[in-house]
Amino acid sequence: MIAKSAHVDCFARDNLPPRSQWPEFLFERPEFRYPIRMNCATELLDKMVSRGFGHRSVIRAEEGSCTYTELYAQANRIANVLVREMGLKPGNRVLLRGPNSPMMAACWFAVMKAGGVCVATMPLLRAKELTEILNKAEVSHALCDRRLAAELEGARARCPTLKSVKYWHDETRDSLDALCVRSPQVFANVDTAAEDVALIAFTSGTTGKPKGTMHFHRDVIAMCDAFPRSCLGATKDDVFCGTPPLAFTFGLGGMLTFPMRVGASTVLVEKLAPDTLLETIQRYRATICFSAPTMYRAMAGIANNYDLRSLSKCVSAGEALPDATRQLFKQATGIEIIDGIGTTEMIHMFISHTPERVRRGATGYAVPGYRATVLDEEGKPCKPGVIGRLAVKGPTGCRYLADERQKDYVHEGWNVTGDAYQMDADGYFFYQARTDDMIISAGYNIAGPEVEGALLAHPAVAECGVVGVPDAERGAVVKAYVVLKPEARASDAMAKELQEHVKNAIAPYKYPRAIEFVDKLPRTETGKLQRFKLRG
Repeated sequence: MIAKSAHVDCFARDNLPPRSQWPEFLFERPEFRYPIRMNCATELLDKMVSRGFGHRSVIRAEEGSCTYTELYAQANRIANVLVREMGLKPGNRVLLRGPNSPMMAACWFAVMKAGGVCVATMPLLRAKELTEILNKAEVSHALCDRRLAAELEGARARCPTLKSVKYWHDETRDSLDALCVRSPQVFANVDTAAEDVALIAFTSGTTGKPKGTMHFHRDVIAMCDAFPRSCLGATKDDVFCGTPPLAFTFGLGGMLTFPMRVGASTVLVEKLAPDTLLETIQRYRATICFSAPTMYRAMAGIANNYDLRSLSKCVSAGEALPDATRQLFKQATGIEIIDGIGTTEMIHMFISHTPERVRRGATGYAVPGYRATVLDEEGKPCKPGVIGRLAVKGPTGCRYLADERQKDYVHEGWNVTGDAYQMDADGYFFYQARTDDMIISAGYNIAGPEVEGALLAHPAVAECGVVGVPDAERGAVVKAYVVLKPEARASDAMAKELQEHVKNAIAPYKYPRAIEFVDKLPRTETGKLQRFKLRG
């Protein structure tokens, strides 16, 4: 039975792929059998207050902590601003732009309460990238940290659907902060269907053209009832911390919704480095940490300088966890890292393990509720030990926003992730490589063609090719092979100029950390760049 949508603006539902292209969804376990009407804000915030968790801390931050009741009241105020002051209708898309903070979390819940569709973006994104996202999702409203206003304002003129923008950390009379003070702290949540779209999470894929992955209210709750229940085992007394932004679904889960599902608290810090993350664990007595392998490797070298006795569990995702990093961190802290793989398309992790069931070199096994296999080129399951394409199905799955690439990701009901894996006879999965040209560097997905596009905009560049090359600290780094125009000279100064150019054109973390000047690039007879030759 398909429940009636609460969305007045039907853009999201109208731009879902045809149901024939959806993956098969599995709801065999009782925890994934949800009612046909569900608002994830009601489940994660309102019900926690009504169940007696209102007095407990939910978010800890440098600017102060807030309780479940205080977050509930602030989210209600913002929801009132969205509806009464900004004219939001259920189904409208709302861009969120800000670092990890209590206000960013309150805004996310406000959008859910009001029946909007959240489009959260990383603070590092530039105007060009924001423009593509805003136009692809036909975003009508935006809530943004004033400190990040420049790039959003730079995109605004090229985004005709964006009608209403409010800023926080803003002292003007019509700022989000000022309007919240004048708004009621009660709000009647929109009675959304479980299959109403709650968020559109963007992933750049391998081409640099943004792909919007659409997730329902049901999916947000399903990710909280899958990996956290089966592998993490968190309780109301846990204190979460970590590095992933709330704009990543990895961060949305690990830094906000996972702790709230069990009545726990989370520490939200705007910027974290290895030393400051360790300081955060020590200061807040954090018990669970979410981060990427590069961070754990860096933390291992200085861990003995901090009091980490409170820390009991660490979760790694975003890129493959090298066994050397796992062992280094274990030697330094005594903690066995919980590895895992998830994708934006699947919203969160679907292969992982408990600390007790770790297997050297393996990402883990299928999280209960999911099925996973390795497929050959003909789409048939491989025998144990044979490398093939990882395929998954479960209570969540891929639904791209109006994108032909849906048929590339979903095959005969399976979500085919683009990762090459092999599975052993016991059902453990061992990562081999990406099957596409994505560069995964320090947990960030970077599309080579997008970096190439930025480089080609420089007047000195004639041609270029961008690939990932192995790096001990980051897993991989972006390397650019550049053919200069005849009038330009190859030099260290030119390399630095090109790097700065890319940093100013697209998100700075995407810039090429290595540049090699070459006379020509390897191409096919039809002119296609042969990136595999650049990788050597």
